[in-house]
Amino acid sequence: MRPSGRELNEMRTVSIETGFTKHAEGSALIKMGDTHVLCTATIEDRVPPFIKGSGLGWVTAEYGMLPRATNTRMRREAAAGKQGGRTVEIQRLIGRSLRAGVDRVALGERQITVDCDVLQADGGTRCASITGGWVALRLAVNKLMKAGDVISDPLVDPVAAISCGIYAGQPVLDLDYPEDSEAGVDGNFIMTGSKQLIEVQMSAEGATFSRDQMNALMDLAEKGVSELVAAQKAATA
Repeated sequence: MRPSGRELNEMRTVSIETGFTKHAEGSALIKMGDTHVLCTATIEDRVPPFIKGSGLGWVTAEYGMLPRATNTRMRREAAAGKQGGRTVEIQRLIGRSLRAGVDRVALGERQITVDCDVLQADGGTRCASITGGWVALRLAVNKLMKAGDVISDPLVDPVAAISCGIYAGQPVLDLDYPEDSEAGVDGNFIMTGSKQLIEVQMSAEGATFSRDQMNALMDLAEKGVSELVAAQKAATA
């Protein structure tokens, strides 16, 4: 039995509220159980120097956690004067995941920055950030298309992410913190709406895993991503 009482292949309750902030070109508050992430998308008529003049667009991301997103207060990284390694790794993951669903030629020479701020953490914050980040990106691109600034839709496929792992010897979908902290194996699966893999992060935490177990986790991840993509499409319809 899972601590939450969920079935092995059951997701946490997912909700996505769009237009959550006033000023951003796209914004969404995604809730996956008790993990809540605010995602905002900002459009700028500039690109990084390394692609300037190429005609290609760019999508990047930043990630952060509020001090009381967790059980105990975390010091703000700004107070420490630098970002931690975990933060840098996660925001790079978010950025490259979202770019995988973007036609950068169609986007044109502009940058969209997706900011993901974790308001409350209970496992799976990077997955929630990617899933909610795509919704914010979709809304921002909709504004570009409505204004006639882009001719064809640069978002070729939705992008979503889900965690899966081996908990108490069983493959489970969508780990919350009690499961994530005790899982023998945990992984993050980032996919497109057409079930193409973007990235898989899997590691054994004190117990190895078999090819059959990995395949079982992949099957769970496909189910979870399909549900998340349906939620994304419903939120942006």
